[in-house]
Amino acid sequence: MTQIIVAGVVAFVVSIFLTPVLILYFRRRGFGQEIRIEGPKSHLSKSGTPTMGGLAIVVAVWLAYVAAGLVGQFTVGGGGFTASGLLVLGLATGLAVVGTVDDGLKVFKRHNKGLGIVSKTVGQVAAALAFAVLVLGFRNSDGLTPASTSLSYIRDFVAVTFPVVVFLIFIVALVFVWSNAVNFTDGLDGLAAGSVAMVMGTYVIFSFWQFRYSCFSSNTEVDLSGCYQVRDPLDIAVLCSAALGACLGFLWWNAAPAKIFMGDTGSMFLGGLVAGVSVVSHTELLMVVVGALFIIEFVSVVIQVVAFRTTGRRPFRMTPIHHHFENGGWKETTVTIRFWLISAISCGLSIALFYGDWLANSTG
Repeated sequence: MTQIIVAGVVAFVVSIFLTPVLILYFRRRGFGQEIRIEGPKSHLSKSGTPTMGGLAIVVAVWLAYVAAGLVGQFTVGGGGFTASGLLVLGLATGLAVVGTVDDGLKVFKRHNKGLGIVSKTVGQVAAALAFAVLVLGFRNSDGLTPASTSLSYIRDFVAVTFPVVVFLIFIVALVFVWSNAVNFTDGLDGLAAGSVAMVMGTYVIFSFWQFRYSCFSSNTEVDLSGCYQVRDPLDIAVLCSAALGACLGFLWWNAAPAKIFMGDTGSMFLGGLVAGVSVVSHTELLMVVVGALFIIEFVSVVIQVVAFRTTGRRPFRMTPIHHHFENGGWKETTVTIRFWLISAISCGLSIALFYGDWLANSTG
């Protein structure tokens, strides 16, 4: 528990104090966001707002994770750095690099278009494929690897086990969807940061519970009838706590009216965390419930594109769907708060499902 608290506190402190430094630096350099002309007219006033603030989130998460890992070396019952945590961080950082290149091109070209869709997709696929290959390695003393080739909800569906090639394709698709879903959600002040904070907070609970009731726990007083076969649950909880703290610290400056945007640097990084955590915690399907808001945003874009290309009509005023409501007359803060409520409800529902599964499988 000490490591989890340390990770959250360090990430929050680093993020909340580093972000204003980036704001000042980017303003002096003229690194401002270019706004889509076809977007909501109320957003035109945001033109020039510093972007690439996601760098503060990336740095905060890394420093917090390292600090918590060092603390774990001197804590009774604590843990250090693990394959699961490092692989998820590696995936998220790889995606953040893609996002930084995209943001950089937008800034220097002074246009809202950065990397082309092909180049961006290649970068996402490369990071995802490396993660998919490595996550099946690093077997520990209990014989567990960070990921399982079985499809997972709260536990593995042993009856649904993928061949390795199919697993690789599945992971690449999963990372592609989540990284883009969080990226699409980052269109209103504070929306992505606040929503991801809720998701990461939920996964702190899940992962710590998996650690407490690990099938390989040495605590004989714990009922292990409903135990979890997850390789590094404590380290996953530490990483999620770091992400939670970083998002909250950044949200202080990103809440409406935003002083800085996270840009693709931050949204791609957070999308990578969401995808990676779902894989190493064996909860790929449960993450669909936890991150329902991101799925709604992603699906709205898909529906819009497919409908327009097949019928020539657009079912929404504009996508991602938060812009549909803005163009319908809702204030930006109203959309953000109501979407936060959707995220909070989905996180609460997922906790109920998770705990219900444990009750169903536990005899204690």
